Amino acid sequence: MQRPSRFAHTRYLGDKRTQFVYDVDSLEAAESSEIIEEIVNSEVGICFAPDTLPEARNRGYTLAVSGKTRRRLKPH
Repeated sequence: MQRPSRFAHTRYLGDKRTQFVYDVDSLEAAESSEIIEEIVNSEVGICFAPDTLPEARNRGYTLAVSGKTRRRLKPH
């Protein structure tokens, strides 16, 4: 999957509503491209510095896997 233009240099993209983080470079992200496009279009995406999974976990985000769901909250 091609990375969204707004997050061109970001591998891990977080969703503020669900506290899930998506690995844009993984094969699973190719399957969930519509989810990533929705995050970008809804302007609820967040990137992390450094762009690593441990940093995303440090901020309370968990890696999104197929079949795992959460309530969508209003972002702060």
